[in-house]
Parts: sequence; C-alpha cells; structure tokens
Amino acid sequence: MTTAVGPYQKELDAVLTAARRAGELALSYWRKGITAESKSDESPVTAADRHCERLFVQELLANFPSDGIVGEEGAGKPAASGRQWIIDPIDGTRDFVRGNRMWAQLVALEQGGEVVVGIAHFPALDETYWATRGGGAFRNGERIGISAIASIDQAVLCVNSFSNIHRAPFAPRLIDWMGQFWSVRSFGGIQDAMMVCMGSADAWIEEIAAPWDLAAPKLIAEESGARFFNFDGGNSIRGGNCVVCVPALEAEMRRFLGLAA
Repeated sequence: MTTAVGPYQKELDAVLTAARRAGELALSYWRKGITAESKSDESPVTAADRHCERLFVQELLANFPSDGIVGEEGAGKPAASGRQWIIDPIDGTRDFVRGNRMWAQLVALEQGGEVVVGIAHFPALDETYWATRGGGAFRNGERIGISAIASIDQAVLCVNSFSNIHRAPFAPRLIDWMGQFWSVRSFGGIQDAMMVCMGSADAWIEEIAAPWDLAAPKLIAEESGARFFNFDGGNSIRGGNCVVCVPALEAEMRRFLGLAA
C-alpha cells in the first residue's frame, strides 16, 4: 500500500506494480541460478537483466505512452512528454549471480531535469523503498528518515566500489580517515544508500555510478532528509559518483573530498 503523495500518485502506483511483477520474474531466475556475461565495460549482465528491463518498459509505456525510456541494458525511447523513466533492472548483478540478497531494481521518473519519482525494490529481501518529490520517503509503506547522529566518532560510514576506489584522488588518505568513524560497512551500493535513508548508517561514498544507479537513491535520500552531492561539488545523477550523508556530516565529507564547505 502506498501513501497519498499528490500529483505523482498514478506514476508511483504504476511503477510499484511493475516492480512487483519484475521482482517475481527476477526471483524466478535467481532461485534457480544464472550465469552472467560480461559487457564491453566488463560489468556483468544476465538474461534476467534484459527480461526484467523489457517488462518494466512494457508496463510503464502501457500507462504513460508519451514518456521516454532510458535503460541500463539498452532500452531507449525519446520522450514526447518531457519526462523519461530511468531503469536499472537489476542493480547489483554480481550479488544476483552469487546468490546474495542485496540486489535491487531501481526505477526513477525524471521531469525537467529533476527526479520526481524513485523506487528501490529488493525482491529477495521483500523490501521496497520509494519517494516522490515533496512527498517524503518510505519503506514498505512506513515513512523513513535519517539518523540524528552529529559526530563522526558515532557515525557509520558506507563505502562502495573498494575494487575501484584506489583510483580516486583521495585513496591514499582513505584508510586513516575511515578510522575516525564508529564503524565502516560495505554491503553494496544501493543497500548502503538505503541504510543512510532509514537511519542505520550516516554517510555513503559511491566512487563509480551511472545515472540509473543514482536517480532513484538520490530522490529517496533527499526526501529522507539526507544530502546528495558529487565529488566535484555538483548535484547530478550524471556526475559519475556521489556522497549521501546526514547534514551534520556534510562539512566533513566535503572537506575530505577537497571541496569548500
């Protein structure tokens, strides 16, 4: 059940319905096991990714035929309405193929350059997070919000992409800097992001990300009360990376990245 969210209720209901169907489809692959192929960028892809993306496209265009589509696995359609759905059919394919439960399905609606609807559906965990612009953030129908943690020595930091983060300019300083935190975790990008949104963690660093990785979590984070910014100080789902954190830690996170507070 969703909570009334004003002008985007129809869109939210439609994408949640599509996610339930796509989630069952993905689970049918996940339960029996599946082998991944490698894409040109060496990231994995499976038949489940492609099948789920097609299902999302069919469901969303059936409801909103003039909207555009941008999908990680190649789905695309120009927008006649000025709006486009951004789809990651399985975020965390490495987790998916290894039997981990942390993978998710991410879908967001972008209008006028701003994300206005976003969902993160975790079929294997039976959890769904969603948000609408100005309508708040929710997990399985209950409103969520960030923690009240205000000091770094009490904060939980989540860091993703440890296999790539050595390339970041701040990498030589990362280990010593992380030692200031109460705890450091790395469950996987979208799970880490949602932990900040629901108050179980306080900061998340994502070193490499595409728009479909960031569109839904950006909105959910902002509607939960968190701050979102790129490593260059921007505020874009196309920035290639991001930090999500509670406001009390924003100055420290910016300082670490070499940004003005």
